[in-house]
Amino acid sequence: MSAKIVFFEGRNFQGRSYECVGDCSEISSHLSRCSSCRVESGTFMVYERPNYTGQQHLLTQGEYPEYQSTIGFDDCIRSCRNVPAHQGPFKMRIYEGANFEGQMKELTEDCDSIQDHHHMSEMQSCNVMEGHWLMFEQPNYEGRMFYLKPGKYRDLTEISSDDVRFNSIRRITESFISNQ
Repeated sequence: MSAKIVFFEGRNFQGRSYECVGDCSEISSHLSRCSSCRVESGTFMVYERPNYTGQQHLLTQGEYPEYQSTIGFDDCIRSCRNVPAHQGPFKMRIYEGANFEGQMKELTEDCDSIQDHHHMSEMQSCNVMEGHWLMFEQPNYEGRMFYLKPGKYRDLTEISSDDVRFNSIRRITESFISNQ
């Protein structure tokens, strides 16, 4: 089954709607505003700004009648990205410095504290080789989250508008999604 999310202009699924079955970099080209949504199938990362920028939140199948209490957004989702189900191993390398420099550690499992488990003062770049991951600004998977799909990230400060330090990393697995 393919992924599908439906956005509505008004809260509680009111007003005009827009169905999306994949990535959408600019929802405002389809709706004047987006105040509620329903994930009919699949998993989506939603963003408060266009082009997959700003605050992010992972949405799994379900209804989101308004955003302030459910995900903390101020009545707006401006872009979304489908997070495909990943079957198989997870693997990423994290680096202390930008451009893959400094101390390197390879991860295949979740890590609730990069500093405690890997003794890295910072993580400034990474290479996601397999799987889809979420990075969090605080230990124990707390604080703002950032989605990483397979690829090379030479400077992690580019995915956030401010100086975020990443302190924990979690794999986006089927069991993780079903517990959301």
